Amino acid sequence: MTADCIFCKIAAEEISAKIVYESEDVLAFEDINPEAPVHLLIITKKHIKNIIELADYDSELFHNIGLAIKKLAADYQLDNGFRIVNNCGIAAGQSVNHLHFHLLAGRDLIWPPG
Repeated sequence: MTADCIFCKIAAEEISAKIVYESEDVLAFEDINPEAPVHLLIITKKHIKNIIELADYDSELFHNIGLAIKKLAADYQLDNGFRIVNNCGIAAGQSVNHLHFHLLAGRDLIWPPG
């Protein structure tokens, strides 16, 4: 845990969030500023700054993120489609330096994105 990381604080239950999924190493919750009718954040409980900092031994963690997304898609009945976004670095729009993925759905999502 990093003391100044908001996502670490959510994972440690120091800050409340509307949790929609939890496993041993992954947590998902509703985004407080949604960009779509369904906008969830899927985070690692372990503090990893971004996808570049994933280590070889984190392959199971990355797999578990995928399983969480699959379960959330089923739970929210996203049969019509959804988008997964991972911003890596300032130029890509990463505003919280903690590995996380956005799951967006519930409206038509245009391409290319912003």
